[in-house]
Amino acid sequence: MKGYFNLFDFTQKVNYKTEVLAGLTVAMTMMPESLSFAILAGFPPLTGLYAAFMMGLVTSVLGGRPGLISGGAGATVIVLIALMKSHGIEYVFAAIALAGVVQILVGVFKFGKFIRLVPQPVMYGFVNGLAVIIFMSQLEQFKTVSNGEQVWLSGTPFIIMSALVLLTIAIIIFLPKITKAVPPSLAAIVVVFALVLGFGIDTKTVKDIASVSGGFPPFHLPRIPFSLETFQIIIPYALIMAGVGLTEGLLTLNLVDELTATKGNGNRECIAQGSANILNGFFSGMGGCPMIAQTLVNISAGARARLSGIIASLAILVIILIGAPVIERVPMAALTGVMIMVAFGTFEWASFRVINKMPKQDIFVGMLVAIITIYLHNLALAVLSGVIISALVFAWESAKRIRAHKSVDEHGIKHYRIYGPLFFGSITAFNEKFDVHSDPQEVIIDFSESRVADMSGIEALNKITARYQKEGKKVHLKHLSADCRQLLRNADDVIEVNIIEDPVYRVVD
Repeated sequence: MKGYFNLFDFTQKVNYKTEVLAGLTVAMTMMPESLSFAILAGFPPLTGLYAAFMMGLVTSVLGGRPGLISGGAGATVIVLIALMKSHGIEYVFAAIALAGVVQILVGVFKFGKFIRLVPQPVMYGFVNGLAVIIFMSQLEQFKTVSNGEQVWLSGTPFIIMSALVLLTIAIIIFLPKITKAVPPSLAAIVVVFALVLGFGIDTKTVKDIASVSGGFPPFHLPRIPFSLETFQIIIPYALIMAGVGLTEGLLTLNLVDELTATKGNGNRECIAQGSANILNGFFSGMGGCPMIAQTLVNISAGARARLSGIIASLAILVIILIGAPVIERVPMAALTGVMIMVAFGTFEWASFRVINKMPKQDIFVGMLVAIITIYLHNLALAVLSGVIISALVFAWESAKRIRAHKSVDEHGIKHYRIYGPLFFGSITAFNEKFDVHSDPQEVIIDFSESRVADMSGIEALNKITARYQKEGKKVHLKHLSADCRQLLRNADDVIEVNIIEDPVYRVVD
């Protein structure tokens, strides 16, 4: 069936067939991940599926862009493990709801735009590190529990698991060359499922992770004391969860923007994510954020609208309510193969082609972000570290650009024409440009090719004028831009100057 329909986004055409099949594929890959992270954190397994349903539905309908998939993500759950161990699940639900409030405030005050400050090397490091994490996490499926410990599969179980994973990968690679009527990931899952079921192959299934059977998410208020002490306990976890979720979400949104050559709305995504997390806090979900792996599964399946995310979340709800007996028999090998291909698709292989053309500091930043992402699993810390280092490198490089052209006119007045920004990083080089003792009685410092950027720049002007005044000489600050003059006015207790007019520009004595 091929039809087009505008769903919640009147500028986006929706292909029913592609969106439905993509949504089903996403649901299949999201379930084991949500279950695994819930169990890892010590939550009841169903809290992971409830989060996948609520996060997916709310953000698909209200989120910042079509095609983005949200669910019970490991990045946000890991933040809550310590709170779970120290105070229990009820405090966790309260922290999730509070994190949602913080995320809504970020969206309302339009702070989502600051994701534009993330440089490309940081994006490369983030995406490549995440690809490695996705790949490495799939290796856990090649383990089993023996005597209470995780051990690697061996012998026949290992051969069967490996063969089914390779079959899944082969179908995903070669099926598009034959037909594009069905998403290759979904086709691979169905073929491997049928093969295992038809031949009675003994291999690891979804049921080996946890039961996915349950009822509709139950409403309840977190059973915690409503006091200042409780707030002080949960607020640090809420803030960190909100920050991690928004960072991963907005970076995923940027990535999908690049893949689809369209533009999403970061602030709207913040509000949608916050709303979904509030629901999680009151409907027994473990919370979450956009999931880059499932988003890439969705995009690679051809989905470009909101319908696929809605289908995925509703499919998860149907599975919880009535479909568990079937889904629990899906072989993990099929889902592992899909996620391995997602890891390969996530990795920015293009970064290797441009690495010899990148500045050394950008290579360092990209590698640092990737390492932090891989070893600490802290996406917010990785991105923040990359942005800070990139900003410091930029400040250092900008500081080296300041220079001065010196000349003396027919009246014996010495002119310093400044090039480059005057800010905290460049004030030392700026001060070294002047020969106060040997200069004539009158000096003009021309800022037509420069600007005063911060308080450190104002202080530098204060010191240079004070040095000339001490020598009994007069200095003019010429061609300051309007915002620079405003800075000087605001700081008139720091630098004492009188503004006079010339025919074109204001001059500051």
